Amino acid sequence: MILYQNRRPFGTLAAMITRRTAVGALAAAPAARPQGRKPNFLYILADDHAGYVLGAAGNRLARTPNLDQLAREGTHFRNHFCNSPVCTPSRQSFFTGQMPSMAGVTVLRTPLSNDKPTLAKQFKNAGYQTAVMGKMHFNQPSRPGLHGFDHVMCEDVVGREWQKAGPSRAVAESVKVKPQWRPFRDPANIWLNADKLPFGRYDHDMRGSFLARQACQYLEDNKDSQFALWVSFQEPHSPFDFPVEDAGAFDPARFPVPKVGSEDAWQIPLIFKDLKPEEKQGIIAAYYTSARFLDRNIGIVLDKLKSLGLDGNTTVVYMADHGYSLGQHGRFEKHCGYDPALHVPLILRHPGRIRAGHAVTEMTEHIDVPATVCDIMGLDPLPVLHGQSLRPYLEGKAHPSPRTHIFSQYLENEEAFVRTDRWKYIFCTGQRKRTDGYLIADPTPGRYKRLYDRKADPGEFTDVAAENPTVVAEMEDLILERFRRTHPEADKEPGNQPSREDAIAWYVRPRDA
Repeated sequence: MILYQNRRPFGTLAAMITRRTAVGALAAAPAARPQGRKPNFLYILADDHAGYVLGAAGNRLARTPNLDQLAREGTHFRNHFCNSPVCTPSRQSFFTGQMPSMAGVTVLRTPLSNDKPTLAKQFKNAGYQTAVMGKMHFNQPSRPGLHGFDHVMCEDVVGREWQKAGPSRAVAESVKVKPQWRPFRDPANIWLNADKLPFGRYDHDMRGSFLARQACQYLEDNKDSQFALWVSFQEPHSPFDFPVEDAGAFDPARFPVPKVGSEDAWQIPLIFKDLKPEEKQGIIAAYYTSARFLDRNIGIVLDKLKSLGLDGNTTVVYMADHGYSLGQHGRFEKHCGYDPALHVPLILRHPGRIRAGHAVTEMTEHIDVPATVCDIMGLDPLPVLHGQSLRPYLEGKAHPSPRTHIFSQYLENEEAFVRTDRWKYIFCTGQRKRTDGYLIADPTPGRYKRLYDRKADPGEFTDVAAENPTVVAEMEDLILERFRRTHPEADKEPGNQPSREDAIAWYVRPRDA
């Protein structure tokens, strides 16, 4: 089934780097771009894939062989962080190159304005055929031309056409499968799949498999075109879908239940309060199974790229929108400033042009990715770029201005976060009753700040703000510097704010149109 049209072929494929030649050149510094033909571009996205659930990150329980291979063939950024720990603001931020506040998308249901500059528009302007398939959180129906894409098959079309195709074979009634997903209406152990039940379809008939086949068909049909293709999978987002064949892939007993600190009780969302240890283990096992399923479908797309001889002249980027907490601090979600929710996988590969087998341990941010893509793909820079190009790392060089900190924001709860190598600072007004489903016992606890010494306390359990007022002041200055440099209303900041905290509180209010 083909759900798009090949509108604008770009002629024959020029000289390609063969797989054998590429493998021989993997460890070399990037070579000059092939003459007469720009590289293709393949952007693979996942939903809620935490940076620590990856074999390449040293996780021996994760089964992600295809992503691990991609990391061996490219550059893996091991300290990469999102700029907002929630789907829509994060995605539209790295799609536009702007922090969420400037992009105009800071809460889940806001659609990105159609007049915003995007990476897809930059590729389109450079003569690329552009396509998107899968979950993008544009919050509007798919249509040709949306945000710069020629071919648009977002989650609305994928869901409709996948359902229309139907299963190729029925699952036996004796096989226990998960119920309909009803988050927040059912208890958390049900909608987070603590029983680690498969979706009621076999592998071939899963939505993720359907999406992978659509991507492969696009590559087949456009192998002679100059393309920029986005493929965005829904896994491993809850309810952690995986097919019947993968049931029982992980033993829940192998997953230790993450520690909950003495300072965590007041801030654990009520919906997670009653989860039992064995249920938490089941949720973690379901998540790891879904990540395994995701990895398999990514491998299908990458194998198709290779079989068509396109891998030698295609820049591949893999990342997720944000991280995910799997029981850390008693939470099973993103929506917070702890490292598991902010830490995201990022891998870039292009044989002969991007250093292979390289792990970058310096901190990087999502907004650095669009700056990097424009740089390495030879595109005009986006008109607003809040990040910096990571190209030196891809060439095996030291970066002239490595990040000293990362900055993230979650304006649904009026929060801002700063992380350095040593410190993590969390600021929250505590005045907005959140509407994301993760209410705590006191939904409006008032303003609070937390400082964690990650050197002594990497799990971020013990607040040391009171003992370190100078560090707190430095962290707040970093937050204000970022907001003042990237917020669309920075010129309207009241000049009579009585404190840094009051100034930050003014910035963290959501202002989406």
